[in-house]
Amino acid sequence: MPSKFLKVMFAIVKIAGQQFKVQEGQSLYVPHIAGKSGDKVEFSDILLVNADGKLSAGKDASATVKAEIVNDLVKGNKVIAFKMKRRKGFRKKHGHRTQYTQIKIESIA
Repeated sequence: MPSKFLKVMFAIVKIAGQQFKVQEGQSLYVPHIAGKSGDKVEFSDILLVNADGKLSAGKDASATVKAEIVNDLVKGNKVIAFKMKRRKGFRKKHGHRTQYTQIKIESIA
């Protein structure tokens, strides 16, 4: 009987304090990491690995994810924090743009 589920290798990786589900060939935006375009990076903080339909998590998940930096600095949308108290003359405006890095996953081993 054929399996309903595709056996695609994926991993859950912790990058800069955030968790990402990654597959080979996938391109994604992660919080800014040091490096220039074309540099190779390696992530060893793996939380879960699915290899050939077999899940391994925690200490059993021993793998490394290798990626290449595609675009070293991508700015996110502007976020404005505006505070105001009516009739008091109080206005405060703060804003920022979060910086991201675009990476492409090369291999999960």
